[in-house]
Amino acid sequence: MTFRTDVLRKQDEGEAPEAQQSEEHAIRVAKIEKMRAQGIEPWPETQAVTTTSSQIIRQFAEGNVHLVYNIAGRLVSIREHGKTIFAHLQDSVGKMQIYLRNDILASNTFKQWIDYVDVGDIVWCSGTAFKTKMGEITLQVTDFRLLSKCLYPLPDKFHGLVDVEQRYRQRYLDLISNEDSRQRFIARSTIVRTVRCFLDDHAYMEVETPMLHPIPGGATAKPFKTHHNALDMELYLRIAPELYLKRLVVGGFDRVYEINRNFRNEGISTKHNPEFTMLEFYTAYQDYFYAMDIVENLLRAIVLAVSDVQEIVYGAVTLDFSKQFDRLSMEDAVVKYIGCSHDQLHPDNIDYLLEEHKLSGRPGIVSWGYKLCLLFEELVEKQLVQPTFITHFPVEVSPLAKRNKDNPALTDRFELYVCSMELSNGFTELNDPFDQAKRFKDQVEARKAGNVEAHLYDADFIKALEYAMPPTVGVGIGIDRLTMILTNAPSIRDIVLFPTLRHKQSD
Repeated sequence: MTFRTDVLRKQDEGEAPEAQQSEEHAIRVAKIEKMRAQGIEPWPETQAVTTTSSQIIRQFAEGNVHLVYNIAGRLVSIREHGKTIFAHLQDSVGKMQIYLRNDILASNTFKQWIDYVDVGDIVWCSGTAFKTKMGEITLQVTDFRLLSKCLYPLPDKFHGLVDVEQRYRQRYLDLISNEDSRQRFIARSTIVRTVRCFLDDHAYMEVETPMLHPIPGGATAKPFKTHHNALDMELYLRIAPELYLKRLVVGGFDRVYEINRNFRNEGISTKHNPEFTMLEFYTAYQDYFYAMDIVENLLRAIVLAVSDVQEIVYGAVTLDFSKQFDRLSMEDAVVKYIGCSHDQLHPDNIDYLLEEHKLSGRPGIVSWGYKLCLLFEELVEKQLVQPTFITHFPVEVSPLAKRNKDNPALTDRFELYVCSMELSNGFTELNDPFDQAKRFKDQVEARKAGNVEAHLYDADFIKALEYAMPPTVGVGIGIDRLTMILTNAPSIRDIVLFPTLRHKQSD
């Protein structure tokens, strides 16, 4: 028996992987020349495909044993037994075994397979299904065509791409060889589809807003900057769609949402990519209590769509989405998780607490609100594992949120944390144009004081508010981080098809 798989010759043969790749590539290129000399096109016109691997397996199990199937996909293994061949063909939905015999195939067709077909090639096959002695449902091939010749060997099927960065740079190879990776991106598609279905069912309208902004707004973040030649003006890639979506609420669309790509010129980590996907939705005549409820229900629907259960394993933690999420004010969370008293958080005492935790002297941290937020971010966030809403953010760090009626120093805002990651941000929207204008001015001053992520003054948005925006609540949910959690992915790069990477260093 000759065994051909997507494994390069063993490393103990002495050749480096690059040399093996180069040699195998040369062999396959030589096959191309021979094929064309015999009038065989390595990349011919397509053949009609009528089914998938999963449909064949299901229909055979249901008793349909005489149907003729036309299937296409990539060969991921080949085993030759003299005048018979077993191989595995992988298509978009799964993988199945195929079986070829010299006396069944048309004259000279079997020899063409032996001479020219390799692991990695994309082939079309026609035949009927049967079950082998080992119990595997298999397609007995009566005809085949090579549809696209692969010029390189595939990664080791047992180990996939060992080089993690290569998985990100050559995602197509990762998807071919790594079933876990394929399933993560299938789950991501399910998440986005469930979001749309849920919001559509709740009478929200999907919209699209600009990616090029004259003023970066809607979040506190450092933007990417570009230049429009024809208009001779500086523009910024969108950091958030918020201000445009609220303009639509002013215009009379009471329930809108956008699944949008955002861009932030910030650091890269396992939780951050310069471009990322957000869901944002806005609801007129509701507040942040309504928003927390609908976020809970939306996440439960998504979890159920992805996993069929309400408990998710992420790393070493089991997350329970079936219970009502905890809700704590930021101040209460600081008290609970760092073990201080409310009196220690009083404006007269909070500096002592910062010194105790070696957090004093940070630039731009000048007011009580900034100090409270610093304590929370540095000491509390990492302890929020189970789904937890943190509410009542200081007004200084919430330039677009409505003030709390009982304490104007705080806002009616929440953030949802899961596994120490911020998963969602929402608040009752500030619709007082005078207050909004003042807060924009305060942000400008904070920017002058060194906060490069502070909001700029957006006069056009103030003008929109002056035409009256109804009481409204807005919510953002990070699709990437949600996908990380629901697919047990340790890094955001594992669930972004093509993450941003450094230039590859030349040899």
